[in-house]
Amino acid sequence: MMESLINAVVQVVIFSAIPFVWWVFSARKERSFLAWIGLKKPIIENKRNYYGIFLVTIVLLVVPINMIIYYFVDSSLLASNRFTDLGFSAMIPALIYAILQTGLSEELFFRGFLTKRLINKFGFYQGNVMQSLMFGSIHGFMFFSSTHVVGVLLIVIATSVAGYLMGWINEQKSNGSIISSWMIHSIANITASFMAMFNIFY
Repeated sequence: MMESLINAVVQVVIFSAIPFVWWVFSARKERSFLAWIGLKKPIIENKRNYYGIFLVTIVLLVVPINMIIYYFVDSSLLASNRFTDLGFSAMIPALIYAILQTGLSEELFFRGFLTKRLINKFGFYQGNVMQSLMFGSIHGFMFFSSTHVVGVLLIVIATSVAGYLMGWINEQKSNGSIISSWMIHSIANITASFMAMFNIFY
């Protein structure tokens, strides 16, 4: 468990390094780093609408991606594969991995840093599309050498759509807070980890 925690903290620090340096040279005098990157309490005006969108985003993120993985990707290549068949004994390491190591670190960089910088420069729709395509392309690249072209393309499309929706719910429904996408991302990762832990479709 300690190793998992150390790995998670190291990854969060690495993914925060470029945003932090950027903030020091561009926005340090204007506001705090956490506010600048969106790690703040979300302000939600219409809670019923927000929770509906939140749940739909999770379903759109979890179901298609897991179907693509099942049919097109060797599950042994997934990061969550480390938890395969471990059951409840992997609960704490799986939560650390899902919430901190991948959920928080990726959201700090992609939605907290990249999305906000691109939106400031190009406007919401164009900036959000750009970050989502980068997010999807990186996930596709991870499987490029081990998955055929159709699988890679589907991974890129699915994760790009997920990236767009997470950027949208942050900027349009959460007053710029990345807490929303962090929770969505974490739930998706927890689902994948639990599927590995109990060997569901693995």
